[in-house]
Formats: sequence, structure tokens, C-alpha cells
Amino acid sequence: MIRPTRLLPGDVLRVGAAGIRVRPLRVFLSALGIAIGIAAMVCVVGVASSSRESLDRQLALLGTNMLKVAPGQDIQGEASHLPDDAVAMIGRIGPVTSVTATAMLSGTHVYRSDHIPAAETGNLSVLAARTDLLDTVGASVSSGAWLNPATEKFPAVVLGANAARRLGVAVAAPEMKVWLGKQWFTVVGVLDPVPLAPELNYAALVGWPVATSSLSFDGYPTTIYTRTRDDMVIPVQAILAATANPEHPNEVSVSRPSDALEAKQATDRTLNALLLGLGTVALLVGGVGVANTMVISVLERRPEIGLRRSLGATRRHIRIQFLTESLLLSALGGLGGALLGIAITASYAAYQGWPTVVPAWATVGALLATVVIGLCAGVYPAWRAARLAPTEALAGP
Repeated sequence: MIRPTRLLPGDVLRVGAAGIRVRPLRVFLSALGIAIGIAAMVCVVGVASSSRESLDRQLALLGTNMLKVAPGQDIQGEASHLPDDAVAMIGRIGPVTSVTATAMLSGTHVYRSDHIPAAETGNLSVLAARTDLLDTVGASVSSGAWLNPATEKFPAVVLGANAARRLGVAVAAPEMKVWLGKQWFTVVGVLDPVPLAPELNYAALVGWPVATSSLSFDGYPTTIYTRTRDDMVIPVQAILAATANPEHPNEVSVSRPSDALEAKQATDRTLNALLLGLGTVALLVGGVGVANTMVISVLERRPEIGLRRSLGATRRHIRIQFLTESLLLSALGGLGGALLGIAITASYAAYQGWPTVVPAWATVGALLATVVIGLCAGVYPAWRAARLAPTEALAGP
């Protein structure tokens, strides 16, 4: 009894690679066609993702993920206040990435000197601030330094951009002092304009501890700045009032998300649809290239197929051979295309000044797609090759 022959995995790779090695130029051109299709897909996804990341960062500057919490009014219409532990409670919300606060020091004003009449306040406010304020609101220091755990305990002040101009303070310096709360405070810093919190531009900011010890601060925050994950802004907004003041959530005012958030979400939806459409087209182009190459390969190699069949190769062996060639060809093109796409994306993003973003799913998906394409594109050629009778194949085209 004759046992049917079997191809071991090593034999399958060797036979499949043989068809690729004997036609290096055609294999190179075919793989190049696949690589261009896959590179086009990776580039489309990578360039669009890099562009979207750049746009998201610009929109983030508009405060798409920042919410402000402030005290509202009680049922009698009088001003209420936030609990002194409201900041800590909000910080426990999972999607919240950072939280800080300022407090208005009512009745406290800042002047260039102690000879200025009390009524000439210049519409400037004095705020108690936490040391983590800058990172949360996206502010930066123009001159000097921001408050730190050391200076927040002493009579040191940081001026907003407009406040510094009105007080005639160009830069922070040890000898530069202002009259604040009926005592001298040293100007340790001047802020750049803060677009997300314009109220800081007209404020003199002092440390939380010194405000408590020297300026009769009661410890209640008047504005809490909260940053959340971009995809959780709406859910966090819904629970902020109850979290900040569990006993009286109706006495808390929470700002609505910026209109830029809606623009960001609309942009993401549009770009996702664009990526899906263009990526699909690029993959179809690569699949057509593989199928065309393998069909031509079957037509040209009819004598080889007939010889193998006459020497004992079964139809199953022929199918496996051509499917393996198709898969190897696609894999070579897919790997080269993925690397080429990443390189082009990085170069273009650097030229545009964007962050380089190539999603992992795009690279892995491109490689998996080439395998699927190779399998699908090789099915018909493999089936056609396997159906050739040995005598018909040996007879030639």
C-alpha cells in the first residue's frame, strides 16, 4: 500500500521560497507594489494621526478638557462657599488628571506703593494660589519663578501679565516690592498671559499658607481648576458638583465644556472615517498586485507544475506551494511597506513640526492584512495550478 507523501513545515518553506529565489526581479517588483500599497496605508494613518495629534494639542490649549468649579448661591440667593477639602475630593475622581484651586481674598488689594490711595485698586485682585496651579491651567512664567513650598509661606507674590503692567513691574527682582494687604510683598515672578484662565492676568497671586497666616484667608477655594481625560469630560462634569460639595451640590457652579471639545470630537470622527476609507483602498491595491503576480506565475510555470506532478506531487502539494509563495511575497512586501510608511510619516511630521504618531494598530494591522491578502490572492492561482493535469502542464502554454 502506497502511503501519501507529506510536506513538512520546513519543506513547505523551502519549496515556497524556491519560487521566489529563481525570479528575484519579478519578486522585487511584485513586493514593491505590495510595499507601496502598505506604505500608503501606514502613511495615510500615520500622517493623519500625527496631524490629529497636533490639532488635539492646539485644541487642548483652548481648554477642551478643563472644567472650572466655583461656589454658587444657596436657596435664599446668598453666596455660598466650597468646602475646604473640595480640591482633595475632586482629585479622587478616577478620570481627573490634575486639580488645583485659587481663592479670592476679598478686601485685600495690591498697590505699587503704600502712598497710593486705597480707592485706586486698578481693578486688580489678590488670589491665594496652590503651587500646582501653573501645570493645570497651562500657564508659564515670563520672569522670575513661580511659588514653591518655600516661598508660599512668606510674603512673596507672583503677578499676572496685566497686573504687572498696571503696577509698573517689568521683571521680577529681589528689590521689587508691592504693597499688598498693608504689608510689603516681594515680587518673585511675573506670568505670561494665561488664555485658559484670563482672570489670572489681572491678579496678584500669593501662597496658600501666607494668605492664611497674614491675610485673614478662611481656607475656602473660590475657583477649582480640573483637568480630565479627553474622553471623560462630560461624565466628570456631571459628578463634579456632588463631589465638590456632597451636602449641597445645588450650590456649586460647574462650567460647561469648551466648544472646542465638540470641534475636536467632530474632527476625530471625520479623520477616522477618512483613515478607514483610504486604508481600505490601499489594501485592495496591494491585494490586486499579489493576485496578478501569482496568476502570471502559474501561467509561466506550467512545465514545472507538470514535472512535479509527474514525480509524485499531489494537488494538495501544489496548492500549498503556491499559497506559501503568495504568503511569503506578501509578507516581504508588507514588512518593507510598514517600515517605509513609518519612515515617510516621521519625515513628513518632522517637516511640518508635528509630533510623530504611528498607531501600533496600523503597523500590526498592515502586517496582518498582508498575510490575509496573500492568502486570498493566492487561493485562485493555487487552485488553478493544482487542477492542471501532468500531461497538460508538461505540454507547456
